[in-house]
Amino acid sequence: MIGTSDSAVNAATHSSPPLFSAEQGDVAVRVDGLLRAVAAARGRLPASLLDDVGAVAERAGSRLRLSGEHTIVALAGATGSGKSSLFNQLTGLELAGVGLRRPTTSWALACAWGPDGAAEILEWMGIPPRHQVSRMSMLDNSEDDANLEGLVLLDLPDHDSTEVSHHLEVDRLVNHADLLVWVLDPQKYADAAVHERYLRPLASHGDITMVVLNQIDRIAPGDRPAALADVRRLLIDDGLPDAPVLGVSAQNGDGVDDLRRTLIKRVRDKQTARDRSQADLRTATDRLLQVGGRAASPRLTETDRTELDDTLADCAGVGLLVDAVESSTKRRATQQTSWPVTRWLGRLRPDPLKRIGVEQDRAALAAASVPTASPTQRARVEIAVRDLADKASYGLSPAWVRAIRSASPADGADLVDTLDRVLARTDLGVSQVALRWRLINIAQWILLIAAVVGLGWLVALAGANLVDTSVPAGPTVLGVPAPTLLLLGAVLVGVVVAAVSRLATRTSARATAVQADESLRAAITEVAESQVVAPINAQLDVYRAYHAGISAALPRDTGGTMTGWPG
Repeated sequence: MIGTSDSAVNAATHSSPPLFSAEQGDVAVRVDGLLRAVAAARGRLPASLLDDVGAVAERAGSRLRLSGEHTIVALAGATGSGKSSLFNQLTGLELAGVGLRRPTTSWALACAWGPDGAAEILEWMGIPPRHQVSRMSMLDNSEDDANLEGLVLLDLPDHDSTEVSHHLEVDRLVNHADLLVWVLDPQKYADAAVHERYLRPLASHGDITMVVLNQIDRIAPGDRPAALADVRRLLIDDGLPDAPVLGVSAQNGDGVDDLRRTLIKRVRDKQTARDRSQADLRTATDRLLQVGGRAASPRLTETDRTELDDTLADCAGVGLLVDAVESSTKRRATQQTSWPVTRWLGRLRPDPLKRIGVEQDRAALAAASVPTASPTQRARVEIAVRDLADKASYGLSPAWVRAIRSASPADGADLVDTLDRVLARTDLGVSQVALRWRLINIAQWILLIAAVVGLGWLVALAGANLVDTSVPAGPTVLGVPAPTLLLLGAVLVGVVVAAVSRLATRTSARATAVQADESLRAAITEVAESQVVAPINAQLDVYRAYHAGISAALPRDTGGTMTGWPG
């Protein structure tokens, strides 16, 4: 059973520091929402998916908290594509000429235009200081250098290198770059490695992807348009129809100015980092939605709960016990209030509660109210619980349906056993005799004694008359001998009291039965609430937290709302 205490949900609300623009602030809201959705879904959706989505959200949030004045551009390509030569062309530096050597390790090389804030970004990307150079620190600053201020240019290791560490470094920095420039060459631009491993998975990142066909000087001028068109065709197949394609030659500088102007535009509008974050968040949110869904959260109604309570009450034998309580109460009250002579005859009939094996103490009454759970009862209880879970999870994704179903007991016998224990503590109101019935009982015995006295008096007078006819008849009341009046009056009053009391006991027994029914059903409702309803509602609360987070993670151009979500 999934626990109902979800501290991760309560900790899922993250506050982001002020960012750089209203639009970036919107991205921060999406980051926060996605993190809250991930936290809420822990234990319900696959951990690997949540780890990946959470990492994307954390990375997007971290990038936006860094300098908004810098744009990270990564040059990526295969061995021999000439990306390092293109890197030198863009930086205007022959790296070997200033004492730097191309790293032979898995580290990338970075060149930053403008020192302010770049160090923090380079540290965030994990570029060690020995692999960094500041272009603005050079003495030959040009107008182009000023226009590129804010650019952080990366020369990544070859993605097709035989060194595994190079692959890992490329994969890591591809996720950190604001703009990806894929450098292809005429011989290997159709290589499946770059298209299947990198370009195709970036289909949702067309706004931050560029392709450069380098070494175009090796293609005859008349064949260059066809080569560029073929590259565009491959990009369309990859899902990147809008990705710009430029032909350049790092060797002789052809097309490098066009690439530099494109980078200048990207650096100046300062939107590339936001575009990258938006694309990452969009992809991560879509992945989470595919598994977690976007349906509105159902709610359990009172009718749903009542149906469950009725099924549990039926399986617990509440109706049988309530009827027995009414019959037993009526019988016991009659025994207390009827004419003593007739109650002796009534004792020949068995007590309804004893007939079903229940003693008068309330613990035994409750214990006997729930017999050992039969397979049929277990099945009915299990079906009722599953039906309630199905109603609570209607329309949700399979992962959330499983979470909600697993939150409530799956074994009907366990639930019936819990009912048994709770009902054992329920007072059915039959262990005490009402004071009024005790008083009437005392009165009936007094009347019986009076009748016996009257009868004995008459017998004594009759015996005396047999011996001596001169014995006086005794006192009279209104002409009726006192012994006769005492006998008949006591019997008549006792019978009338018994008859009136019999009518009253029916009402009293019905009231006791109603009270017992309410007490039993209240106990059943308590069990249903704690064992079934509360765990399901706890999971629904978790789903609502997930839903609120995923709703906030949606792009604002969709209204930030989700299909079926109220309001």
